Amino acid sequence: MKAIANGIWRITIGEPETWNPTSIRKFPVKNEALEKLKKRKIKPEVMEQMQWETSIRGITITLPMEASEDIYGFGLQLKSINHAGRKRIIKVNSDPPSDTGESHAPVPFYISTAGYGLFVDSFRYISFYMGTVAEKGSSKHMQQENIEHKEFSESALYALKRAKEKRKIIIEIPRVKGVDIYFFTGDIKEVVQRYNLFSGGGCLPPMWGLGMWYRTYGGSSQDTVLELARLFREEHMPMDVLGLEPGWHSHSYSCSYKWSYLFEKPQQMIQQLEQKGYKLNLWEHSYVYPTAPFYEQIMKYSGECEVWNGLVPDFATKEACSIFAQYHQKEFVKLGIKGFKLDECDNSDYNPSDWSFPDSTKFPSNMDGEQMHMAIGILYQNLLYRVFKNELVRTFSQVRSSGALAAPLPFVLYSDLYDHKQFIRGMVTSGFSGLLWAPEVRDCLNENDLLRRLQTIVFSEQALINSWRIPSPPWKQVDIEKNLAGEWMEEATYYTNACRKYFEIRMQLLPYLYSAFVEYYQNGTPPIRALVMDYSNDEQVRNIDDEYMFGKSLLVCPLTIEDKITRQIYLPEGVWYHFFTGEVIQGGKSITIKADYDQIPVYVRENTIIPIAKPVLYVSKDTVFEIKVKEFGTGETQFTLYEDDYETFSYEKGNMNEVILQRDARGNISYIRKGCQKERYKIQCSVKESSKRQEI
Repeated sequence: MKAIANGIWRITIGEPETWNPTSIRKFPVKNEALEKLKKRKIKPEVMEQMQWETSIRGITITLPMEASEDIYGFGLQLKSINHAGRKRIIKVNSDPPSDTGESHAPVPFYISTAGYGLFVDSFRYISFYMGTVAEKGSSKHMQQENIEHKEFSESALYALKRAKEKRKIIIEIPRVKGVDIYFFTGDIKEVVQRYNLFSGGGCLPPMWGLGMWYRTYGGSSQDTVLELARLFREEHMPMDVLGLEPGWHSHSYSCSYKWSYLFEKPQQMIQQLEQKGYKLNLWEHSYVYPTAPFYEQIMKYSGECEVWNGLVPDFATKEACSIFAQYHQKEFVKLGIKGFKLDECDNSDYNPSDWSFPDSTKFPSNMDGEQMHMAIGILYQNLLYRVFKNELVRTFSQVRSSGALAAPLPFVLYSDLYDHKQFIRGMVTSGFSGLLWAPEVRDCLNENDLLRRLQTIVFSEQALINSWRIPSPPWKQVDIEKNLAGEWMEEATYYTNACRKYFEIRMQLLPYLYSAFVEYYQNGTPPIRALVMDYSNDEQVRNIDDEYMFGKSLLVCPLTIEDKITRQIYLPEGVWYHFFTGEVIQGGKSITIKADYDQIPVYVRENTIIPIAKPVLYVSKDTVFEIKVKEFGTGETQFTLYEDDYETFSYEKGNMNEVILQRDARGNISYIRKGCQKERYKIQCSVKESSKRQEI
């Protein structure tokens, strides 16, 4: 047992494997930031009670669990938030058949309301039994019989039933002779901060990455992309990033990494888009087609099985990383490409179009297929992050698979699964494990579904519209077949205006959201969080999976098309203000609210000031935001904005201003700027009247 940092301990069992999450991470532990958290010198009590044994099956760990404990974490979980009383299988899978724990980004890390978190440092498919079993004989005292059955159904018989007595947590780590177990202590939010700082701190995207994103039609050409870019600017639709889907490759499944005939002059296109303020993102995956220019070079450093007639590079080897990275740096990043969408790097055991490889697959690094499935998403991100770091420019990219210790990597998860309620749940669960999530707009049932989904992405970490199936924007025609036929809706003007309104709200909140990411980088606080992180003593929030904190002070309550225009929400104790109307609501209770299809309920903690920017069409290296301060409540309070160049890594050397907005007891708004970097905010200061009537 060894103390690693403030509030973090490690127990080493046997001889750990060569390959595990800590062995491939590229970011140092943020010890200085950990020291600023509450001092935790006493290790969690559960550590003293942990037992383990080694057998032919691997290692089995047993810990105690109280009946009242709630459990969070395990990475991106789209089907549930609270894992107490459940079995979780930590296995990368693009299409989990049910609520098993498998996902695009499972993480062997959980947080308990008993005041600790636990991380298993392994790439194996680990099973966690979270209070699902009791020891032999522990039920001997039970004598109840002839209990009346009130419902005869499978759903009633198999429903989750929380135990009323102490249970055990059992962790099965297969095929290993040793493993490191890390413990983190504190309340829920503090444990998450410690885990993120242990990972290397949160990522800090470029400011443009927080703007609006649009992925273009899969059959787009250079001309149609440029025409779409022109249309957005003509209609004053804020948009920062355009993404090209598989059709830009001369062969895409697997990938050639060469421009197709549809893009005859890619460098010219990139320059034309840059002149209009757009950043370009390219879709790809890691499976290398025989016509790829580096195919022969990388063959030696690839696994023994192919996927889609392509090689699977072993990114655990320096050679494969170097070959892949050098090509991307020279052919794409130096031309002005600002990011990539890393698709299908997850597993697909249950998908007819199988992009899996056997768990027994051998790789040159001596990883096997099981380990590679768990590691490839992180290895892929590490590789491309370094490409941009070498060019001294930040990226904000997308990835279909991730895992443990991913917080410093500026990649956002997405999915081809498409249940809106599950997408909202992903916003809530991903933050427990250092992951970012994009609940992208793609297929919509109708116009109202478009608005509901759009509202969710505006209050997410990456505001992304994925139109890879349709040539015209969904606000012109939401029906796929009619869109493909070139038919626009009669109400296209209305929905264009409605979408523009929310795009502008996103742009108004960029400085606010950027501050949340700076604090993620500095102290590990997720920019989007479950309510239980901020209100861990409120038992009413423990199972809330359809509301979340957005930045420091906003509480977002999205609706889905199934909700129509009403839903029940819960506001924690205290006074809350409706962000858009200023309506005052007393918290500590559940209420039913109404929100028309063009409205989303967002609430603000009392005694809060929020910086609101004048919306811009896009963020450039010279953008200066005009800031007004929106007030909620009265009394002294403050909010810190951060200024840097928004694009490079200069902030890592401390080249960043703090702009502290302040409101005094009399209501005067002022600010203090600390630092000598270029000013990026023009602050409007004044004595404000009551904020109840203020509009954005």
